[in-house]
Amino acid sequence: MRTLVASLAAAAVAMATFAAAPAPADAAFGSRLYVDPYSDARTAVDRLTASGDDEAAALIEQIASQPTAVWLGDWYSPTLLLSVIQRHLRASSAQGATPVFVTYAVPDRDCGGYSAGGFTADAYLDWNRQVAAALAGSHSVVLVEPDSLAMLSSAKCAGVADTRLPLIRSAVDILNAAGLTIYLDGGNARWLSPDAQAAYLRAAGIASARGFFTNVSNFDATQTERDYAGRVSSRVGWKHFVIDVSRNGHGWTGGWCNPPRAALGQNPQITESSATKLDALLWVKHPGASDGGCNGGPPAGSWFESAAEALVRGKLS
Repeated sequence: MRTLVASLAAAAVAMATFAAAPAPADAAFGSRLYVDPYSDARTAVDRLTASGDDEAAALIEQIASQPTAVWLGDWYSPTLLLSVIQRHLRASSAQGATPVFVTYAVPDRDCGGYSAGGFTADAYLDWNRQVAAALAGSHSVVLVEPDSLAMLSSAKCAGVADTRLPLIRSAVDILNAAGLTIYLDGGNARWLSPDAQAAYLRAAGIASARGFFTNVSNFDATQTERDYAGRVSSRVGWKHFVIDVSRNGHGWTGGWCNPPRAALGQNPQITESSATKLDALLWVKHPGASDGGCNGGPPAGSWFESAAEALVRGKLS
């Protein structure tokens, strides 16, 4: 066990170092991505260490040491929402790092799936104003509503687009006014064609955003997503994009809900340069967060420790 712990510790040190090329003048992510000191993975490491389970703690440290996005949704009261945002802004400022926030509260979220929820239309725009006010001047990155656009093609979302698209356009305007860097839902390479995805992005206000994100909570190989995102970008005015690589170490293995053969992807990193529209490879979905009540998982978003360990072991194998 000592050999495993030592090798994992060495890997953690290497993974915690983020090298980035000099950022271009219009850089969205600065020079460093924010590592969340309050994540479920960090809490798990502290608990496992206190209990003497050094091997499991070393495995989860591979997740806790990496930058991840901060998800904001309707599970926070207005007071707690403000407190959470302020806490992360203080921590990211202390690190000299750029935080990435995810908004996840759109009406009819997940259209009745495992992550169902969201606000009413009127409450949703008020909530975006609260988020924008709390983040104003921070130069944070905001990923707006994963799955919100690509899912509109699903039969279970019939009739949702007429309400959702104007709401997201309004949210983009609200967040833009606060000086934030915004990316919209670009789906993934196995979902919609580039033409169909681009049409949704244009209707949702991509012209006023920096770009779009792909592969969030999914598993496609990085190059597959990069090729797809390039084709989408060419159809929306060559907008920039980011890719979620949190769990794509083995690529698509045939299932999206807590798939047992998934593995951590490559480390999050800033990739901005004048030669590409790819701004960053991110961990948007938190490795170890359940996709829902499938394959032995707890409710969506809950910490699923055995799955987290499996992701790390998958990457190390």
